[in-house]
Amino acid sequence: MFNSLNYLFNTAIVGILAYVGIIILLRISGKRTLSKWNSFDFVVTIAFGSILAAMLLSSNTSLAQGLLGFGLLVLFQYLLTWIAARSPIIQQLIKAKPTLLLYQGKILDSALKNERVSEGEILAAIRASGISSVEDVEAVVLETDGSFSVIKEKPSHSDSAFKDVQGYNSHLSNLIVS
Repeated sequence: MFNSLNYLFNTAIVGILAYVGIIILLRISGKRTLSKWNSFDFVVTIAFGSILAAMLLSSNTSLAQGLLGFGLLVLFQYLLTWIAARSPIIQQLIKAKPTLLLYQGKILDSALKNERVSEGEILAAIRASGISSVEDVEAVVLETDGSFSVIKEKPSHSDSAFKDVQGYNSHLSNLIVS
């Protein structure tokens, strides 16, 4: 049941020091390190947990190794996001585009299939937004972090928030032609 009190003491000390180390690294690196904008951010967040678990539970991973692992992840994340913020090409390579899944009350079946989203997930997102009728929804967008944005009202004078949404311009041009 218990290896020994030394192992428990070691886990407690390493846990405290690792926690303090993570906080310091995250404060230095800024808010962007643990954001959830794309799959790379998700991988970094999961890797933090994996490193912490290895530090706490494995006698083969030292505190210094774990903190170095955290530091490297923070550094790589910082560099990648710094480059992506300055290079549209890199940004396109690492970030998905938001995708229009429903437009003016009509579900876009091809977009759902391409994104592997079910109609039920769209309906759940609409209900979670406090809307009871699909026809009252202007748009549902699958965001780059996997969340759904539900737009209830039609844009009053500008739809500039849709400029990077995959599929929006084609539906807008279809309405103009029709």
